[in-house]
Amino acid sequence: MPLDHADPAGRQLDIAVTRLPAAQGTGNARRGTLIVIPGGPGGSGVQRLTQKGAALRKELGGAYDLVAMDPRGVGGSTTASCGLAPEDRHLTSLRSWPAADGSIGENIARSRRTAAACARNGGPVLRSFTTANQVRDMDRFRAALGEEKLSAWGVSYGAYVGAVYAQSFPERTDRWVLDSSGDPDPRKVARGWLANMSRGADDRFPDFAAWAAHPDRDREGLRLAQRAEDVRPLVTGLAAALDRAPRASTTPGIPLTGNGLRQALQNALYADAAFPALARLVRTADDPAADVALPPELTRPVPDTDAALMVAVVCNDVAWPRTSMGDYRRAVAADRAAHPLTAGMPVNVMPCSFWKHDTTPKPVRITPAGPSNILMLQSRRDPATPLSGALKMRAALGDRARLVTVEQGGHGLYLGTGNACGNRAVTTFLTTGKRPAQDAHCPN
Repeated sequence: MPLDHADPAGRQLDIAVTRLPAAQGTGNARRGTLIVIPGGPGGSGVQRLTQKGAALRKELGGAYDLVAMDPRGVGGSTTASCGLAPEDRHLTSLRSWPAADGSIGENIARSRRTAAACARNGGPVLRSFTTANQVRDMDRFRAALGEEKLSAWGVSYGAYVGAVYAQSFPERTDRWVLDSSGDPDPRKVARGWLANMSRGADDRFPDFAAWAAHPDRDREGLRLAQRAEDVRPLVTGLAAALDRAPRASTTPGIPLTGNGLRQALQNALYADAAFPALARLVRTADDPAADVALPPELTRPVPDTDAALMVAVVCNDVAWPRTSMGDYRRAVAADRAAHPLTAGMPVNVMPCSFWKHDTTPKPVRITPAGPSNILMLQSRRDPATPLSGALKMRAALGDRARLVTVEQGGHGLYLGTGNACGNRAVTTFLTTGKRPAQDAHCPN
């Protein structure tokens, strides 16, 4: 792919792709090609299709060639590096968690040095990591496949990428699925998605609390409280205690801190299947005699190329306002008070506040202009892209879309949560083209 699509004959980047051909002999006519768009930023499409390809092929009766690509900066595609120190690449550093006392001085310093390192070391390749370029790369991929149109299944950030593609190339879309969407506000983009995580955690936590207080957890040794309403104060109180006195873990040199517990909570809220591991972490962290084993994602720094990509797309896509550090401090304090589960992280300062742009980015505005061929699937209790944000995507798309809201909590629903009604709605659309006549609801 061209580094710069305005200079197609210039420097080229490698883009890793994969293809699973339509099944032969199934009795179903080949429908076309469906592209799987990963989340993130930072998700690998190649890995996603490897994980979901067999289930997707079975669900769709083998009617599609299934394809995916690693976006530039990811996996087997051309990557870039910022040269960040390991301590700046832990997940609890890349996510801008305030200090134990709520102060953000270290967040400001880390954000400044991260932005400076990326400007110094990333070069034009890092500056090309944008949603707009991923969309252009997708369309070049479509052309290389010889397809006039694509169908798509985009999840999380991939749903936003899918929406931008549908806005940019509406005539090249066939059946389009946006799974777990965020607010597409072009003034904010990822800054808005981060801020919405406070609401998302509050929406989703009651599912974990009900699970962790259920009598069935007794025989598993994972019951955290007798009543669901007592789970939240237990978890927030434990996080506060770990702020004051982190616990040594079985990973040398990396203790469990309050922010480590909060980050583990954020990750676990994505899927019910992660609840047991979170409950086990809470129980051991609350037991002075227990050995605390950290979740794998907290035990090591994120690779430098992955960290660079995660930061770059978020910061390249839109110019963040030059908010004063005093304003950030006040926003963090208010968020910590209103949303203890996220403790100010979603509204904290990021490297984007100090990012350098070659030109002012102009994110795509999602509008109702285009074919009515989009199906949205959304949890009512999504910890990362809450329903409140997805409804703004729905409003932006107008009559182009239908929304199926699912009572099953979590993030990334199709073929992921076990909600048969939601799965059926997507499968029916992709195999027959039929959507609900109006927005619909799926019970749990």
